[in-house]
Amino acid sequence: MGGKILISVDRRRHQRDSAFTLIEMMIVIVVIAILLGVLLPQFRGTQDEAAIQRARSELRTLATALESYYIHNSNAFPAALSSLTTASPRIVSSIPDDPFRAATDYTYFVSTNSHYYVVLSYGPNRAAEITAISTTGALTGTVTDDVCITNGTPAGTSSC
Repeated sequence: MGGKILISVDRRRHQRDSAFTLIEMMIVIVVIAILLGVLLPQFRGTQDEAAIQRARSELRTLATALESYYIHNSNAFPAALSSLTTASPRIVSSIPDDPFRAATDYTYFVSTNSHYYVVLSYGPNRAAEITAISTTGALTGTVTDDVCITNGTPAGTSSC
């Protein structure tokens, strides 16, 4: 019987030797925190690049839909993007959301003569610099990180 007790004590001693100490656990947590601090900013940049590519793709689709609307509706662009979903013939089933503004459609401006348009995403800074489009197709404002598509002529340093 005395031998069995010694085996039990040896097992407990072995279990204590193989467990992590509080200091070892703290070191592991600090290393993980440092790695997260280094990797998270890079991950955010990757997310923004993916959102920019998504916006460019969706804006090309919207530009095609606007041109189709123009052809089928007396050579005039719609007053709002939502008109594309109710147009006859039906052009698109829904307007996609701007990836930089959750649950909000892309921003759309049409010139007062209905000959020029610009559709834009706010971009990574989540603020629109383009504010309108003139009757000559010139954009009002500047493009810093806006993602846009237009049939007009960008003025000054503005370009889509």
